[in-house]
Amino acid sequence: MKSIVVRRSLLALSLVAVIAGCSKEPAAPAADTAAASAAQTPEALPEGWQRVVGVDVPDIEGATQQLPAQVTSDDGVTTTVTDTSKIIAGGDDIIAVLEALGLDDQVYAAPLRSATESGRKAPKQFLFNRTTGVEGVLSLQGTLFLGNSLRRHSDLAAKLRGAGEAAVIVDDLQPAADKVRKVAAAVGMAEQGDALATKVQSQLDAAKTSGAALAWHPRVIHVSATGAGGAPTVAGSDSASGKLITLAGGINIGDEAGVANYSALSNEGVVAAAPDVILVTENDLALFGGQAGLWRAYPTLRQTPAGAANRVWVMPDVELKSASVASGSGAVALAAAFATVPRP
Repeated sequence: MKSIVVRRSLLALSLVAVIAGCSKEPAAPAADTAAASAAQTPEALPEGWQRVVGVDVPDIEGATQQLPAQVTSDDGVTTTVTDTSKIIAGGDDIIAVLEALGLDDQVYAAPLRSATESGRKAPKQFLFNRTTGVEGVLSLQGTLFLGNSLRRHSDLAAKLRGAGEAAVIVDDLQPAADKVRKVAAAVGMAEQGDALATKVQSQLDAAKTSGAALAWHPRVIHVSATGAGGAPTVAGSDSASGKLITLAGGINIGDEAGVANYSALSNEGVVAAAPDVILVTENDLALFGGQAGLWRAYPTLRQTPAGAANRVWVMPDVELKSASVASGSGAVALAAAFATVPRP
């Protein structure tokens, strides 16, 4: 892997300015279902690119559920769950926990273009967003709605309960270990969820220690194919990936700019950010349309230290983009990878 020597400095205020003020926006990616399905089986990466994958995602074998389970949803409503045989899952973060608990066959409906195996194999595929209608979800005839966002699913959950359906929200904007515990409790596996969460937290703590011990902290840009009305984006300060990058010892460029969630970044902003590492998930790489699509969406990435060094890392979505059971494993792998980046 080639290294490049570059002297640079970046002020957060100037980065905010190029994000908000430049008129040139990156081209939208080719995001179709066929491209997304390619992420199911990871293909060979372009020469010089690297796959960063955690190897010890915790799981539970041979455990049984204890139902009914009474839990308090993150929207403050106490719900009794009696049947989890047909779970309508709001996101891959929820599904990943269900898989770790051995409940793969209970994932009945999942978001379109899921990154998890159970999500892709779910009998029903659905679009879950802020405007999802209660009639559409009721028509799926599931036994439990497990939402993953207070912003998108609170109104929907309230209407589902009004129709007599069980609905629990485990909000995505919380630590991975907390989320694991809450999902597990909602399906009658609180004890197993606590064990899983303890393992995840232990991995996160190990990654944080490794990250803090790095000789220097590389600058990282996590690019996504979606986020700003379908336009390509970069991970902001409150995104799961932004937090994971920081914990593992990297400098997330979205943190410097003070942007939230996933935000569009101009071509000029990409150059000004001067990342040492480009991160993209498997699903997003497929949505971009592979290497050519990534460069087309963000052409000035090639003008950055990471682009000049061809330092593009590809990670599983559930290890980077979601705070969930695989976050600890992904963080450990990411911290180890950061240690290999040559100092400029």
